[in-house]
Amino acid sequence: MSRFVLMFAAVMLAFSFPAMAETRIGVVDLRQALFSSDDAKTFSESLQKDFAGDEARVREAQEEARKLQERLEKDGAMMNESERNQLAGEFQEKVKEFNFLKQRLDSTVNQRKQAFLEQARPEVDAAVKELLEENNLDLILPSEAVVYVKPEMNLTSQLLEKLNR
Repeated sequence: MSRFVLMFAAVMLAFSFPAMAETRIGVVDLRQALFSSDDAKTFSESLQKDFAGDEARVREAQEEARKLQERLEKDGAMMNESERNQLAGEFQEKVKEFNFLKQRLDSTVNQRKQAFLEQARPEVDAAVKELLEENNLDLILPSEAVVYVKPEMNLTSQLLEKLNR
């Protein structure tokens, strides 16, 4: 029996040598590289221009709601019930308007960001593949999946360079 165990251990050891070969792993912060790229900066500037008016309307609705709330808190005790109810109703309407405008803006901006990410995906994949080949790596992991990485194995800056070409 012990001879069988010894033979089995020898066979397992022989098969484990290829698995023990050094695996080269790199790490990239995809989000940082993508959103620091020149394309992302151009996209961000375009987004700000396109939605500046909507953002101004959201801020205006927020400010109007804040003023109504302050007035209600400050003068509400001195108002008769119908005035107080009317002001409270105006405040509620302004809050609803703010929430609607904010939600619509956020939704539209998120759709545009998602479209940008989908458009950039092939370029990012190609750049990651280049990094894999140039650095003779077996695996590239996203930084979110790694607890610690040696600085020389963090390839985010190289990825950013490739994205900015």
